[in-house]
Amino acid sequence: KLCGYLNKLGIKGPIKTWKSRWFFYDENKCHLLYYRTAQDINPLGSIELSSASFDCKMENGEGIFEIRTPSRVFTLKAISKQAMMYWLQQLQMRRWEFCNTKSRFPVGSSQLVNEPLAGRTSRCGTCQLFYVVDNEDFLPLVKTPTEAVGLKAASLPAPQTSTALQNISLKHPWTEIQNTVYNICGSRQLWGNNENVFSFDEFQEHPASLDEEQEAEEGTLEDGRMEPRLNWIRKARWRNSGFPGSHEELSRERNPMDKVSVLQQQILTLTEEVKSQKELVKLLHKALEAAQQEKRVSSMYLTAAEDKDRLELVRHKVRQIADLTSRLEALEQEKKELEQILTLRDSHIQELQEHVQLLMEKNHAKQEVIMALTEQMARELSDPLQEDNTVTAETLYKQQEEIEHLKDDIDAYKTQNQFLNSEIHQVTRLWTSVAENEKALLMKCACLQARNCQMESKYLTVLRKLQEAVPGLPSSHAELVKNLIQESLQWDVKEEAEEAPSFELTTALCSSSEYDEYGFMTVPDYEIEDWKLLAKIQALEIKSNKLRSQEIVEKPLRDRWNSLGELNPSAELKSLIRSGIPVEHRQRVWRWIVSRHCSRLPDHYQRLLQQSRSTEHPACRQIELDLPRTLTNNKHFSSPTSQLIPKLRRVLLAFSWHNPAIGYCQGLNRLAAVALLVLEDEESAFWCLVHIVENLMPADYYSDTLITSQVDQRVFKDFLSEKLPRLMAHFEHYQIDVSLITFNWFLVAFVDSLVSDILLRVWDAFLYEGTKVIFRYALAIFKYNEEEILRIHDSVEIYQYLRFFTRMIMDGRKLMNIAFNDLNPFPMKLLRNRRSMHREELEAELCELEQIKAAYVKERAEQGP
Repeated sequence: KLCGYLNKLGIKGPIKTWKSRWFFYDENKCHLLYYRTAQDINPLGSIELSSASFDCKMENGEGIFEIRTPSRVFTLKAISKQAMMYWLQQLQMRRWEFCNTKSRFPVGSSQLVNEPLAGRTSRCGTCQLFYVVDNEDFLPLVKTPTEAVGLKAASLPAPQTSTALQNISLKHPWTEIQNTVYNICGSRQLWGNNENVFSFDEFQEHPASLDEEQEAEEGTLEDGRMEPRLNWIRKARWRNSGFPGSHEELSRERNPMDKVSVLQQQILTLTEEVKSQKELVKLLHKALEAAQQEKRVSSMYLTAAEDKDRLELVRHKVRQIADLTSRLEALEQEKKELEQILTLRDSHIQELQEHVQLLMEKNHAKQEVIMALTEQMARELSDPLQEDNTVTAETLYKQQEEIEHLKDDIDAYKTQNQFLNSEIHQVTRLWTSVAENEKALLMKCACLQARNCQMESKYLTVLRKLQEAVPGLPSSHAELVKNLIQESLQWDVKEEAEEAPSFELTTALCSSSEYDEYGFMTVPDYEIEDWKLLAKIQALEIKSNKLRSQEIVEKPLRDRWNSLGELNPSAELKSLIRSGIPVEHRQRVWRWIVSRHCSRLPDHYQRLLQQSRSTEHPACRQIELDLPRTLTNNKHFSSPTSQLIPKLRRVLLAFSWHNPAIGYCQGLNRLAAVALLVLEDEESAFWCLVHIVENLMPADYYSDTLITSQVDQRVFKDFLSEKLPRLMAHFEHYQIDVSLITFNWFLVAFVDSLVSDILLRVWDAFLYEGTKVIFRYALAIFKYNEEEILRIHDSVEIYQYLRFFTRMIMDGRKLMNIAFNDLNPFPMKLLRNRRSMHREELEAELCELEQIKAAYVKERAEQGP
């Protein structure tokens, strides 16, 4: 058992004093309990070691070390340096055993409860052996100082203090009284049985009595009162434990003189204890008299026959209170006057001390002069050679003393350094273990949260199916379904992650809020209730997929981006961009992509703004009409007073002056808005819009006729027939024109069609590779939902499904794999050839239409009115 006497530095009150305390390590709770003496039954307090660190500073003094807990620093002092190092090493070892046992066998698990004690002991022994082997590199084990530590130290008298009351804990009077009463009763019984007062058995805790002991401890610590049964359990435990020091052992181990000295020490100890207990008894007598006086007054009040008598008693009490109040005020006034007098006296004493110090300095200076003159006279009268020898011998002696002191200091600092290295090593290992456990718990939390999101999405899907079947349900059931749908739509998604620790998973755990990183609503507020349900299902499924792929996919991808240095075109960069750029790198990569294709002209953007302020552009009115309709599901554009609305206006006006051939076309507002959200700077957003319109998109894509946009729709239908023939045949059978759905996809690059998380990944690849990415993702969206579309056999229902089927996309990674893997090969040369062919066909058709129109106009003119 780890136990022994240490001096503890008291920190309460203005005066700090050392108090002797008996310390005992509780291995069940990893607490270091401390008592006033080894014979006390109730502890004065405890120190939790599982989260504590240890430190020893040589400048504090020999044998002094510190135990730092999160709430307090305990300063302790051992009788020697060896005892201090022994305590520190043993505390380290016990902390290591407890933390490792705790991490292997969580409290409350059946494995720990049902495991035999011998098995756990062997594991603790293994942990101790591992600690010893691991710690020998820093500090060798210190031999046990048996005279100061261990069970034998309990039979020795406690270290004496200068006064009797100094060692008593005034913070725990009830505990002191309990311990004193128990010691007196125990001493009488032991002397009656011809036994030593300090005769205790070994601190051996048997498994059968563990529950009883814990109950006894809990009862003592909670209310300070011990039932007789618990008291006898504790007493039996202390009396049945083999502390050396019984009468027979004393006769065997010591001679009569030693026995007499021990008994005298015990008599002195008991005498000092009786003195201190008398002081406590006096204090208790005073408290008892006050309580009895109060009791007598209360009895008189209760026994008074009439209300007048009771009123007189109350008045008497009021007068007493008033008298005491006036006395208190007088005493406070007297206290203030005494404080002023004390302040004056302190200042006077300070002046006198300064005067005395000045006189002492003068006296010291005179003595130095006298000594110098005396030495000078001695040198003149003595032999110069002898004087030199004497001075040299004294100097050598002083230097040798200084060298010895320095050697001692070096040894002390070496020991301190070795211990601190071992402490840092062990704390680092414990921190690593805690970090691994935290990571495992976070992973488990992420899995549970993902499963919860899946369950919620399934629940919402069931509600949606029930909503479709409402016309065939009874009125009560239909009302119940309606209430459940309204309740589910009012759920606040952000309640799912209120707190999250600092770890890579926290990004995913905390991502469920009303808005994402760029201000898009995670669940858009659609007017149609069915669309609201679909949006909520989509948000939950996307969050679930994010949580499940965070550690496997997202974290390695983020690590690759973090390790990427200067950006240069390469196959690796292309692959990374297709996988999606992390939020913290997206702005930098987009700026780099735009700067590669657009050479910024100095002050060009400012000149365009100046021109738009001086001259009104013809498209200004249309721009003002489109601004309130831009990204209505984004908080940065949802209000006319949003900060990004003026920036968007300036970007669109500047582009209208920059490219007069296009000016402004509906759809450019959405492209510029997404660029503003990511790049933040309006000039960078302007050049990004220029890059999209003039470099990525073919010519005439945003012209008045939108001829190239129409060409792309025909090209897309060709690809749809080749890549998804079953689906295209299904559309032709029911006469579905997919261009009614996909035309807007190509014009604004899926803005307002895909959820923001998937949309920005599409834009990452689109800005780097061009319009081929739009074809890939458009085909991937149809392939993602192909089976669902094939199950619909009505043209109206197909059109209704195509209006919202992009909201059925739950897995962005799956969509990306379809776009860039399943649809290969997809050569750019084929795309250019198809565009050229369909453009010629479309221009011929338009020319024919113009001829028909001209002929019709001519015929109408000839016919006359």
